[in-house]
Amino acid sequence: MNYTMKTQNWNELEVSLSNPVLKTIEELKFLYMTPVQAASIPLLLKGKDVAAEAVTGSGKTIAFLIPVLEILQKRKEKWKATETGAIIISPTRELAVQISEVLQQFLANIPGLKQALIVGGTTVTEDADRLKTGANIIVATPGRLEDLLSNCKAINLAAYVKSLEILILDEADRLLDLGFSATLDTILSYLPRLRRTGLFSATQTKELQQLIRAGLRNPALITVKEKPNISTPSNLKNNYVIVNAEHKLSVMIDFIENEGIGSKYMIFLSTCACVDYFSHVIQTMLPSLRVFAIHGKMKNKRYKVFKEFREAESGILICTDVMARGIDISEVDWVLQYDPPCSASSFVHRCGRTARIGNEGNALLFLLETEDTYVDFIKRNQKVELQKIILEPSEISNEKCLKCMRDLQKQDRSLFDKANRAFVSYVQAYNKHECNLILRLKDIDLGKLAMGFGLLRMPRMPELKGKDLSSFEEENIDINTIEYSNKQKEKSRLEKLKVFRDSGVWPKQQKHKRKQTESWSEAKKKKLDKLENRKKRKEKKLKQQVSTSVMKKQKRKINEEDIEDLARDIALIKKLKQKKISQEAFDVAFGID
Repeated sequence: MNYTMKTQNWNELEVSLSNPVLKTIEELKFLYMTPVQAASIPLLLKGKDVAAEAVTGSGKTIAFLIPVLEILQKRKEKWKATETGAIIISPTRELAVQISEVLQQFLANIPGLKQALIVGGTTVTEDADRLKTGANIIVATPGRLEDLLSNCKAINLAAYVKSLEILILDEADRLLDLGFSATLDTILSYLPRLRRTGLFSATQTKELQQLIRAGLRNPALITVKEKPNISTPSNLKNNYVIVNAEHKLSVMIDFIENEGIGSKYMIFLSTCACVDYFSHVIQTMLPSLRVFAIHGKMKNKRYKVFKEFREAESGILICTDVMARGIDISEVDWVLQYDPPCSASSFVHRCGRTARIGNEGNALLFLLETEDTYVDFIKRNQKVELQKIILEPSEISNEKCLKCMRDLQKQDRSLFDKANRAFVSYVQAYNKHECNLILRLKDIDLGKLAMGFGLLRMPRMPELKGKDLSSFEEENIDINTIEYSNKQKEKSRLEKLKVFRDSGVWPKQQKHKRKQTESWSEAKKKKLDKLENRKKRKEKKLKQQVSTSVMKKQKRKINEEDIEDLARDIALIKKLKQKKISQEAFDVAFGID
């Protein structure tokens, strides 16, 4: 490739290709490239390993796909169907599918190469059968790829990857997390050492040991930022609002109505249970907007929902951080962070779902009155400047939201269950927050928080013991009268309720004694104490073993010496009797004066 570069007004680089990858590119004089593409592509093509950090929406996918295709095409020998020349590993299914879709557009004009998408949602056997038909490029999630390499006897994938030319780790910082480290180590053990490796992320790790572990040899570190000390795109407006826990939902609903129902919104919540519950509430509150819901426990249904939201002209996607990284959804107008993310880096990734590839975007973080210090924390930790906006809660909206949530629970007991699970999961997740030095559960008015969830009554949980819950207004209703809309489920509940009223014990408790719940901090303390006691027992046992071994050796040594002395004495006595030695010599040998 021959490159001719010139800077554009928004830091794009214009690159001329003499040997283009696509016919569509061949018809163009110039291919416009973003800075991360212009910096990474030449280095990868020259055989360098690359670790690239660039803001979200900067075109990292193209930055590694073009070198992958060029490297594979430049090989003189034709690729066999059972030879894999490139592997692209992504942390989530959605991102892997997205990469595969972009790659397929390139491969439509390159008949000599085939790709295979290997993610969860299908059986290992189905994936093995797909690979048998040929895959020169594999796009995969780490768990499924490891399974195929290590445990699948239906295909010898380890033999396929012996010809590997290039490995790409997308969202590398997450792939190098502790949760993926063992899986990644296993995968790397099957790959040839002489290969090119590229790591791409919006928040790239700079720890050398992690880079070495990922298989990079003297990597070129690339950092592309539009402005110094800013981690998000310059065309992204980051805002925050301080709200009361009781009014948070109504403030967000009013905000969406004021911004317009013709826009696209992504709302990030902290737990799967919160997504399950609030997706129903928000759909009821905003009937004219289509509401989509995605979280990590949905598995097979996830991609279908994701695809529908991508194709929709407007709507709301309510999700957890499973959708925070790398996902490219066009024209997302607002990213609303209903809760602060569990990790600081996730904040940047969440915001990055808007303002992609030069487009403008907006992000809004909702903070409780006790969470205002989080603004300064994000500024220092992630170099993101947040602008404060004022959104006044409406008394009418507050009452409307509370009534909506409580009415939904009264109409269907499954919503009552979802509301309680959402509240419990939120409290437990908040208690384990990465920033628990500034986001402390003890600072929150849990009564108002429960009102913000529209609970009919407070659930029983250890975290509520000894707390002031006077701000919670319990609904005057017999909880047992709330029915499931599912008739079969309701019938089962009524049968159990009858047993409970007769015996005073819920049926499940008759067979199995219910395990008493405990807070995360108590469970962690017990676990640490257990490990410490186990360590002490091992040390004590080891000392006993060492002591016993020493004593045995000493005893054995003493016994051997005694036996040798006794043997010598007997031999001397025999010699004296046989008159082979004199009495004087005998006395000297025995030490007799």
